[in-house]
Amino acid sequence: MSKMTLSKTVKLNNGVEMPQVGLGVYQVKEEDQLIGAVTAAIKNGYKSIDTAAIYGNEEWVGKAIKESGVPREELFITSKVWNTDQGYNETIQAFETSLEKMDLEYLDLYLIHWPVEDKFVDTWKAMEHLYHEGKIKAIGVSNFHIHHLETLFKETTVKPVVNQIELHPKLNQKELREFGEKHDIKIEAWSPLMRGELLDNEELKEIAEKHNKSTAQIILRWHLQNDVIIIPKSTKEHRIKENADLFNFELTSEEMDRINGLNEDKRVGPDPDHFDF
Repeated sequence: MSKMTLSKTVKLNNGVEMPQVGLGVYQVKEEDQLIGAVTAAIKNGYKSIDTAAIYGNEEWVGKAIKESGVPREELFITSKVWNTDQGYNETIQAFETSLEKMDLEYLDLYLIHWPVEDKFVDTWKAMEHLYHEGKIKAIGVSNFHIHHLETLFKETTVKPVVNQIELHPKLNQKELREFGEKHDIKIEAWSPLMRGELLDNEELKEIAEKHNKSTAQIILRWHLQNDVIIIPKSTKEHRIKENADLFNFELTSEEMDRINGLNEDKRVGPDPDHFDF
């Protein structure tokens, strides 16, 4: 695997370049395991690490960044403001806490984790303030439906650069992706492999055999060819390498159509409209 491929970026609507493949660290609860995963990822050419306040591991991400020896400006670090920290002043405070935990001077991307009703607009205004201050290079959202984005457009001035949503072949989010494309908001997938539920899918296995790749690689390649940013999570070095080895093959349009055809609008996480905030 060439490290060059991992330097493939997408240009966000404010001009910032974001790596298209990164490492997610959701639910990595052990310090050694997390530091090992982040260190292995950076060693193998990853530049982008995605964490969140609620994951409880920001401090370890910060440690791993230091230990990697890679200059901070070469990395792309994302975190998210949690639901109970939303509102204008609360968001400023939550951001400062995240920054302190990671021992960083700025974040590359900061996201609203979920659209908490009656709060997410004030949360966004606080993020706009931090963005204008230069403490965040880019701001975005996570788990926003079209109507949430339209509310932001009406009531705020800075457009989100990214919408990070649950996205995989069983939930291909076609409408939200088209809306994102129309408004120059990049789509980023969380749970790009449907938490492993798709790895035994016969159709995907068949395509994988044809390309001499794993089922996971086929799914991740499908995301890339749909211009989606991905942050597959793993704590195993061989899997971290495999998840990035996506640039030496291409799915045909017929294979893309077959994978698109697996959509059932099926979620493994909550629907943002029915999330128990």
